[in-house]
Amino acid sequence: MMVGPQGRAVGVEHIPELVSSSIENIQKSAAASLLKDGSLSVHSGDGRQGWPEFAPYDAIHVGAAAKEIPQPLIDQLKPGGRMVIPVGVLFQDLQVVDKNSDGSVSIRTETSVRYVPLTSKEAQLQG
Repeated sequence: MMVGPQGRAVGVEHIPELVSSSIENIQKSAAASLLKDGSLSVHSGDGRQGWPEFAPYDAIHVGAAAKEIPQPLIDQLKPGGRMVIPVGVLFQDLQVVDKNSDGSVSIRTETSVRYVPLTSKEAQLQG
């Protein structure tokens, strides 16, 4: 709803059951029409790879901590866009990644945080 009628919001989750559950919950909410018109979508995939089909993105929010910033997410960020991503293993920082109009990238640390790890489906299910 925040991106307006011309915008698009994309979610990527590597556990298919969580994708299904998310879609079911959205269908019961005020955002149901956004799923129907395609401005909101939730996909099963590796979040470290982003979702290139709809790139480039004005904004990317990553809800799990990466060991390092995944290059595919930087690649999918539009010039002038911003990504917010927790980075680290034991100690994590919330990093703000800005892609400048010339394609260069600026990164700053905002604060210390604690998130679950951004991982593969296999690694998460193992343990």
